[in-house]
Amino acid sequence: MDEHIVEAMGKSKVVIKNGKVVEVDDPKIDYCPLFHEKRGIEKLNKNVVKENMEFRITDFGMCSPNRQLKMKDFLSFGISEILSTLLDEKAIDVVVMVCEGCGTVLITETSKIQGIGGRVSGLVKTSPIPEVIKRIGKENVLNIEDANINQYKGVQLAIVKGYKNIAVTLASGIGGEKLRQLEKDNQNVNIYLFSVHSTGVDHYEAENIFKYCDVVTACASKSIRSIGSKKAYLEVGNSIPIFAASENGKKFIEMRLKKIGKKNKKGKPNPPKPLI
Repeated sequence: MDEHIVEAMGKSKVVIKNGKVVEVDDPKIDYCPLFHEKRGIEKLNKNVVKENMEFRITDFGMCSPNRQLKMKDFLSFGISEILSTLLDEKAIDVVVMVCEGCGTVLITETSKIQGIGGRVSGLVKTSPIPEVIKRIGKENVLNIEDANINQYKGVQLAIVKGYKNIAVTLASGIGGEKLRQLEKDNQNVNIYLFSVHSTGVDHYEAENIFKYCDVVTACASKSIRSIGSKKAYLEVGNSIPIFAASENGKKFIEMRLKKIGKKNKKGKPNPPKPLI
């Protein structure tokens, strides 16, 4: 069955089958400054989420055989933009991320990092779409049979393929410890962890995220913001902060700042509402 489950726009659960939005849950937050700025959306609700998902399907083929995989920078500071910069600067060799229709994938093109990760966050489950798998390259897809999402096995595949500096996006802090052990078990391999989609994580998970990850996006997480304000090596962004949780994370964020020619200036925050 062609079925894709996404948590989007306030962590609303969305189910898409055969190119149609068939289920939308109430979002967990009412307001996101990013969607207000980019799409003029002042209040999140089920209808708004459904309309936006349908727009994405029409606009760039989300969860469909027509999925566009390449895109230029969308934000000044987002995880996809930072990862694209690191790949450009050869600080990393590959990004282990997720894409609808493929599941866990290995990406080595900057425009695809942005086109995949910058357009869809919070992919919970997906099913194979042969046309998308073909464009990504079967050799770059963890499992072409069921398109499962498994970042740990994705990093293992990257190591087998000979990559030495591996970035991986994580939608949970749970897998961080295992990936750090994998790094210890493989000499001359560096694994860099980027936490995404953190809205609603509890304090324990937030602590794990800062313990194991290098770069952390705050989204609408109260716990991430609280811990980040105390522990971060560096913080950028006003409304949706991104935190450096390690020295490597600090270096990576500074590389992005240098590339776009910006200083880390603080402005008036306009955070998501409510923080959860």
